[in-house]
Amino acid sequence: MQNSTMSNFEDFQTKESVVLVYTGDGKGKTSAAVGLMSRALGNRWKVAFIQFIKYWGVGEHVFIRDIMPIYKDKLYFYKGGKGFYKAGDMSPSNVSDEQHKQAAQVTYDEALACATSGDYDLVICDELNNAVHDGLVSHEQMVGLIESKAPGTSLCLTGRNFPDDLLPMVDIATEMKKLKHHFDDKYLANKGIDF
Repeated sequence: MQNSTMSNFEDFQTKESVVLVYTGDGKGKTSAAVGLMSRALGNRWKVAFIQFIKYWGVGEHVFIRDIMPIYKDKLYFYKGGKGFYKAGDMSPSNVSDEQHKQAAQVTYDEALACATSGDYDLVICDELNNAVHDGLVSHEQMVGLIESKAPGTSLCLTGRNFPDDLLPMVDIATEMKKLKHHFDDKYLANKGIDF
């Protein structure tokens, strides 16, 4: 007996590309994007991974650097940004507001060039949502990125605070909801788990 909640897949269509969002206050947004990157590379797609915030050394940067020689021209990585913006003790003290904005704009230009080139099957803009929320990249620029991506290029946007009014523009949106995190009990992030 067929499950009544299952649709007949013969009625389904395939999209040439999609826009995905990983957002929310829970852990796992970048981890999901790295997983998506590995799935795309496993399907022999060409992927660009554009990092907006994390300029310091984190595990995913080392991993991407180490696999780049294997995937050669199939994987492009750009590490932009100047770190957390106006995040108290977590913000770099030697970086001005103008330097943050300039770095975010250069990173946005890189993301836009990759997304509109038609050269990539998937462009991941990690932490772009944060950059938009913080005013380092404008709301209009995010709209422009989504609207102007090449037809065959899928786009993944990660970070907290994805604008609710842009949900109609995306195909898949997942909110990572924090149920518990030991940071709230004054425990620092764990290498290999959180970064």
